[in-house]
Amino acid sequence: MTVNQSNDEKLERAMTRALRDMPARRAPLSLEARVLGELQRRATQVWWRQSFMHWPSAARAAFVVLNVALVAVTFIGGVSNVIGGRSFGDFTGLVLTWMRPFVSVLSTMGGLTPVFLRAIPSGWLYLGVAVGVALYVVLFGLGAVAYRTLYMRPSWAGDRL
Repeated sequence: MTVNQSNDEKLERAMTRALRDMPARRAPLSLEARVLGELQRRATQVWWRQSFMHWPSAARAAFVVLNVALVAVTFIGGVSNVIGGRSFGDFTGLVLTWMRPFVSVLSTMGGLTPVFLRAIPSGWLYLGVAVGVALYVVLFGLGAVAYRTLYMRPSWAGDRL
C-alpha cells in the first residue's frame, strides 16, 4: 500500500511541476474584448440599475421602509374597507361567518374520504400513486431538457459570435 502511495505522490508532484511550467493560455481576442466591454458597461451603470447589494445604504434602508409602509397601508386599507368602521373583533366574526360554508364542505369531504378509499380497490390506488410518481419524473425530466436547451449554451457557442 505504501509503495503505491509513494508512486502516486511522485506522479502527482511530477504532474504539478509539468503543469506549472506550462505557459498560460491567452483568451481569444473576441472574448477578451467582450468581457472587458461588459465590465466597463457594468461599472458605468447608475446605482439603481445595479443589484440591491450595490445600492447605497441609505437607499436600501429607504427602500425597505417604503415597502414595509406600503404593505402596512395596503393591509390596513383592506381591513378598514371590509369592516367599514366596525371594530376588529367584528371583522374576525365576519371572516369566520364567511368561512363557515367552506369549513363545512371540507369537514364533509374529510368524512367521505375513508368511505371512498374503502370503495376503491387497493391495486388501483397503488397504480394511481405509481402513475403520479411517473408523471412527476417525466415533468422533472422535461424541465431539465428544456433548461438545457433554452438556457445552457455549449462552450463552443461563444466562439461563433
